Amino acid sequence: MSNCYWTPRAWLWGGWQENVLLRVGADGCWAGIDTGVAAPQEAERLDGPVIPPLVDAHSHAFQRAMAGLAERRGEDDGGGDDDFWSWRDRMYRVALRITPDQLRAVAAQLYVELLRGGYTQVCEFHYLQHDTDGTRYADPMALSWALADAADEAGIGLTLLPVLYECAGFTQSALRDDQRRFATTPADVIALHRAAQRSGRRLLNAGVAIHSLRAARAASIHELERLAGNVEGAIHIHVAEQTAEVDDCLAATGARPIEWLAREGLLDARWQLVHATHALRSEIDAVAASGAGVVLCPSTEANLGDGLADLPRWLAAGVPLTLGSDSNVCRHWAEELRWLDYGQRLQLRQRNVAAAPALHDGATAARLFERMLAGGAAAAGLPAWGLVPGARADLLVLELQAPGLLGMPASHALDALVFATDAPALREVWVAGRRIVAGGRHIGAAAATGRLAAEVAANLAADFAGTMAELWPA
Repeated sequence: MSNCYWTPRAWLWGGWQENVLLRVGADGCWAGIDTGVAAPQEAERLDGPVIPPLVDAHSHAFQRAMAGLAERRGEDDGGGDDDFWSWRDRMYRVALRITPDQLRAVAAQLYVELLRGGYTQVCEFHYLQHDTDGTRYADPMALSWALADAADEAGIGLTLLPVLYECAGFTQSALRDDQRRFATTPADVIALHRAAQRSGRRLLNAGVAIHSLRAARAASIHELERLAGNVEGAIHIHVAEQTAEVDDCLAATGARPIEWLAREGLLDARWQLVHATHALRSEIDAVAASGAGVVLCPSTEANLGDGLADLPRWLAAGVPLTLGSDSNVCRHWAEELRWLDYGQRLQLRQRNVAAAPALHDGATAARLFERMLAGGAAAAGLPAWGLVPGARADLLVLELQAPGLLGMPASHALDALVFATDAPALREVWVAGRRIVAGGRHIGAAAATGRLAAEVAANLAADFAGTMAELWPA
């Protein structure tokens, strides 16, 4: 197979470049990228404009099994509101039932969908650790291996993030019974991290995570941060997603969640703050000064009624940003970017809120895409990301015949991909120098796995639908 690829156009250095030659090294990383090069005879021509993929910096794979199953409110709810917390109770019902084999099937299907949506690396915020009764598996990595097997079958890169999860809330000393599968200590998290790192599995790396300030004791957070100083990878945490969480944190600690992390001297470039929806200007400034990143999950934050992050301030502060599919109700980064700006447009009653006239010719899509691209390596704990020498040789080829791109001027292809398409418009997806998606379809051995996973996942979804029916009586 050729290790040289040529395309008439590629998105490099924040804009479109012409006649691009891409060379893949024996390690599956980019060995060189040159522009203004006539197509060499030995190079394989890529049939369409090339753009780099993005990192999905926050996923809970098992929640893909309930996507679409939590969108009803029963008449017997007593008139109560349906919000994040009621959704969480329903999600726990799914978490208490899924087996390692089912998780592998659901995750394999999800990862195929993420690849088709333009992600080639997924960060699994993995807090589902134990058997359904809360006892430990003989192999503590049983559910982690299910995720790793699914990623390997699909051909996507996986950053495993085992999660510290100790208590049910700021004033609680233990977990609720329906959280029994999540229990971990700092030592557990580091052991899971090391097992993943030492596995030698292709396209697998690891970091660590803390579920949230409400779910981990302060002393344990500091202990995990200390232990993590001896291991590789990023540190992820849910933070300030809900106003109730902010209020509870203030009552328990005298500080808001992001304020507390900064006050404790925890934040640095390894930290990734997931959501950070409810942040004051002073907190945004503190994050910017620390070098920490923020993971935005627009479709899930909308689905759960979290609220809107202060996107203009995060952008202006220069904080590293990435996207997450989170609950996996959406698996396309272009749609996530669209709704990231659309949310601001609805709130502010303005257009192109994320655009900066002095950057990228004022293009909203280009500014958002470049910011998410730049944050990918740190979020996934990788040395580099994108179409740059040394990064893994991943790329996307646009389908110019797709609705939304057909007839579009070449200079506006990225704008149209984000704001004028209503489905993935990718012709090909490559990971580590291998074509994984061709003609918009997943290919090779993983295609059969994807079909099998889809069938199993459908059965699982039907099973969970019965469980959900108990929550929404007819």
